[in-house]
Amino acid sequence: MTWTLSGHGWADCTVEDHQARAGLAASYITSAPEDFLAALARLVAGETESRAQFEAEPTAYRWIFYRAGKDIWIRVLELRHGRDHDNKGTEIWSSQLDIDHLVRAAIRCFDEVARSYGESGYRGKWGEHFPRTELEALRHLWHAHRSGVDIQPE
Repeated sequence: MTWTLSGHGWADCTVEDHQARAGLAASYITSAPEDFLAALARLVAGETESRAQFEAEPTAYRWIFYRAGKDIWIRVLELRHGRDHDNKGTEIWSSQLDIDHLVRAAIRCFDEVARSYGESGYRGKWGEHFPRTELEALRHLWHAHRSGVDIQPE
């Protein structure tokens, strides 16, 4: 997974597995990175379904995550408008990943973003603060999960 700031208030996200690759765009009009990281944190905490959405004005990319044990099924839908129902979307990527693989990829991605841009540089290009709180919350939950600590969703 990569997250590249492509212009003021815009990011390009690439997601791939062994079978397919998809490119998504995100605008700062919503809290896309925060929502994405929070959706993953909810999965680590034990929720069986979570969602996040990237707005690309007017297109939207909706992430749908389903968890069963350690397996996560992921669907990314492209929608003409962000308010559209899932059934109006076109699936542009799907995968089944182990929760550790998925969370590790997301943490590495946003750690690389922080290294590449710096937090003030990120704010200057994205227009909002770097999602440090959400990233560290995910990292904390993931370490607790890996240590066998029982985590209950709030």
